[in-house]
Amino acid sequence: MTETPHLDTEALAELQEVMEDEFDVLIQTFLSDSEGRIQALWQALESSDEESFRKSAHSFKGSCINIGAPRLGEHCFYAEQAARAGRLQDAGDSLRAIESEFEAVTDALNELLQR
Repeated sequence: MTETPHLDTEALAELQEVMEDEFDVLIQTFLSDSEGRIQALWQALESSDEESFRKSAHSFKGSCINIGAPRLGEHCFYAEQAARAGRLQDAGDSLRAIESEFEAVTDALNELLQR
């Protein structure tokens, strides 16, 4: 997974072309929504709610792929699979990886917005 980039620059360039002036709003919305998604994942993990965790991880994965954050999407996929297999106890590591990768994605997207 380490070969997967933090950001898919081609996908982001296409999004920027399509969204034009709304691109910054899209990125800010993704970042804001993602913080809530990570909190929801922690809550589901703490309450041992496998179904809620799986659904949240699946939804977050889709958002990551759509915005051009493939590595973050992969981490969400692994978290989703752990919950799907009934291994929620293994999902904590995936969730910490999601948080770490989200920080890297946030930094990269904020840098992109400042250009």
